[in-house]
Amino acid sequence: MSSRGLNLCTLSGNVAADPEIRHIERKTGGNTKVAEMTIYVDRIPARKDSDSFTVDISIWEGSPAWRKLTHIKKGSLIIASGAIDASPYISKTDSQARAGLQLKATDIFLDSSPRVEESRPEAPKVEHAF
Repeated sequence: MSSRGLNLCTLSGNVAADPEIRHIERKTGGNTKVAEMTIYVDRIPARKDSDSFTVDISIWEGSPAWRKLTHIKKGSLIIASGAIDASPYISKTDSQARAGLQLKATDIFLDSSPRVEESRPEAPKVEHAF
């Protein structure tokens, strides 16, 4: 039996800023592009207080996620799947060790459903005359 795990993570969140595209030189030669962005993920979506964390996402040219970049902008709600990795750092504010999260997205799904408002107006009652 193998002890190797599967690194697959799916996260849903709002895009913090428009994706930025960089040109990268490959070690094996040639060039490619990578898009980078950050999303805010709610820990508990039902809470009224902002309780979210950020995840940095990279999207490599040629992946299924790359084709959806033209539809992604600041504020978009997306669902991203891919391999996740922790990136430790020291906080500038309190000098404590922290861990950031980075997702190498293989696919992105665009959430086209409208945001649910807290208070919805009641639907008018319809009386049927038969």
